[in-house]
Amino acid sequence: MKHKKTTIYLSLFLGIQILFVQFISNYPNFIERYYSNGIYPYISAFFRVIFGWIPFSIGDLFLAIGVFLLLRFFFRLIKSRFKNLIPKLLHLTAFISVLYFCFYFFWGFNYFREPLGKNLGFKQANYTTEQLTVVTEKIILNFNTIHRKLAKNDSLQVHTPYTQKEIYTKALDGYATISKTYPQLTYTRPSIKSSLMSLLQTYIGTAGYLNPLTGEAHINDLIPKTGTPTTTCHEMAHQLGFAAENEANFIGFLASVSNDDLYFQYSGYRMAFGYAISEIRKRDPVLEKELWKTVNRGIIKDFRSSAAFWRQYQNPIEPLVKKGYNSYLKANKQSKGVQSYSYVVNLLIAYFQSKQQ
Repeated sequence: MKHKKTTIYLSLFLGIQILFVQFISNYPNFIERYYSNGIYPYISAFFRVIFGWIPFSIGDLFLAIGVFLLLRFFFRLIKSRFKNLIPKLLHLTAFISVLYFCFYFFWGFNYFREPLGKNLGFKQANYTTEQLTVVTEKIILNFNTIHRKLAKNDSLQVHTPYTQKEIYTKALDGYATISKTYPQLTYTRPSIKSSLMSLLQTYIGTAGYLNPLTGEAHINDLIPKTGTPTTTCHEMAHQLGFAAENEANFIGFLASVSNDDLYFQYSGYRMAFGYAISEIRKRDPVLEKELWKTVNRGIIKDFRSSAAFWRQYQNPIEPLVKKGYNSYLKANKQSKGVQSYSYVVNLLIAYFQSKQQ
């Protein structure tokens, strides 16, 4: 009887939680002060200490077990011809209620914090095509320069020589550098791991993810290595509590280009160029073609190689997964869904403009 009451209470608690999340999401200043800069850093540090030393992903195991239990639940429900449907649905709702609480308390409230631009003191505004072009040209200039240092020849493709573990270790250096200017980006107690589900991630088109229940940053170790350094720094930004994808992208860029290692700098400008040239394409396709002519041929080969890599894993399921993730982002105050990733351009423009002052 007591067990049934607990199930009912937890099921009812789910509705209360949803209402509370909708309410608190309207108070970013409160979230920023009391959660993101209050209790979250302790929660995050705790999980990274507990799970960081383990060489494999605990989060992936939890995810696999969760999926198995969910499939088993529906299999048994169908097999029993929906016998005792209401009690079983209450158990499922109670389970979802617990997951919902853990997700937001352990990490999810960070979706509703103050914007990163305000946090770092950047002046952000709607940018013009002219501003976008100027910044894209600066990115290309830096990108070409670093490429020449690494490849020694404009037409040669860069190949990152590090192992996954070496990349994860070197990523800490970039954060150590940017923390001197932005103390809020201080990163300690690493918990960065290659995903046990890298092949699955590749098929659904993702390069990495943060498991909010364990605080582990997971990297797809099958993706082209030239993108891995910035992907790693991106997921580390999520660990610091920057949930919005465009903000994690910008911090990933900042930590990469601030790293003394040229392969990290290359990866950072590679990501920045990809988003900037994509925005140029939307506004002026002719200008986009002109800008591509100023890019080293070795860089173009890198982008073509990366595009070929992702094409071989295209499948009918990937668009459905992205559609679901798009809805998830919109439910957490990222109104543009998966397009939120490209909003990093706004931060990049603000960053380059701040360097001129």
